Amino acid sequence: MTADDLYDFEVLGWAAAITRVGDLPDPCIRVHRESRICGSRVAVSLRMQDGRVVDYAQRVEACALGQAVASIIADRVIGQTRAEVDAAHAALAGMIHERTPPPNGHWAPLAALEAAADIPTRHASVLLPFEALAAAMRQADEPPQDH
Repeated sequence: MTADDLYDFEVLGWAAAITRVGDLPDPCIRVHRESRICGSRVAVSLRMQDGRVVDYAQRVEACALGQAVASIIADRVIGQTRAEVDAAHAALAGMIHERTPPPNGHWAPLAALEAAADIPTRHASVLLPFEALAAAMRQADEPPQDH
């Protein structure tokens, strides 16, 4: 596998079409994650209501793979529950770490990243946007702390 195979038209298309870029004003949750392996950075702003994502924004500094995943998340996350996002995250991780079949249904576009399984040094960048989103959703589920 070459980099040309990995960064194909579909991946580059998702990366170029990234939306929901920036920060939400007054989000309920803000989370930042950084990969020590590749230096990619993702910051997520998130609002949830009744257990579902109702608004989302992100700042992404990553290679085209990380940007593609972030773009797919931005396109698909509104209306999702934590369980649905966790299942998509697990499906993506399984696809690149264990070569399980790509997700289908709502998160089927993640199949575009299937070739990343062949290049372990790119795994961290591929998973980072979901790790930031998952952390934000876990934080949203925690009861507020009294100060």
